Amino acid sequence: MEQDFWGKKCIVSPSLITLDMCNLEHEAALVKDSGLESLHVDILDGHFSPSMPLGLDTVKQLRKKTDLIFDAHVMTTDPQFYIEELIEAGAGEIVFHIETCAHVDGTLEFIKRQGIRAGVALKPATNLHVLDYVLEKCDAVLLMLINPGFAQIKGEKQTVYAERKVNDLHRMIESRGLDTKVVLDGRISRSDIEKYGRDGRANIFVAGSTCIPKEDKPIGLKELKDLENDINGL
Repeated sequence: MEQDFWGKKCIVSPSLITLDMCNLEHEAALVKDSGLESLHVDILDGHFSPSMPLGLDTVKQLRKKTDLIFDAHVMTTDPQFYIEELIEAGAGEIVFHIETCAHVDGTLEFIKRQGIRAGVALKPATNLHVLDYVLEKCDAVLLMLINPGFAQIKGEKQTVYAERKVNDLHRMIESRGLDTKVVLDGRISRSDIEKYGRDGRANIFVAGSTCIPKEDKPIGLKELKDLENDINGL
């Protein structure tokens, strides 16, 4: 059941845009065969972020081809339209950028009323203070550890304050007794999953090219599933 899935201590969610965009049905099957249960779906508009790799129609067509859970990350200047389309596409969780939403509380409520998990995403330099009055309504908070849309910049690394921000968010959630999941996105490595997953500082890890080798995806994906199982005590 999907509810059991979201209750896991550690979830590894391969990024859809890291896979072969010309063979997505095949790539989704590779993820499924590995035992991993979700795909991280980034929707970019070319404005909020200077790239636009994946269209909504592609996501809707892929939804018909796989039963993997879609956790969607809306990286757009005007999120409402894309959120509505992702609801229609059958996303299991939708997070949108708090920096671009005029009515954060209302948008969280809108998504939740559709029976879909809802949360917000923060760019690296966005202060956690913006979560003060909405954290209780967030099923998840996604922290970008690199700047949106710049993952192709050669040699780019996670921000120097990434771990401090993860720690601060973890303490904020714990202090309020919440079950809000922490999602980490941006140059996530296997060592990041080990470091933040084992002690519960983060729960959902967006796996991209840093930990999924293009030359041998089946083995890389299976190793990530083995790591996920190990952290979950399975």
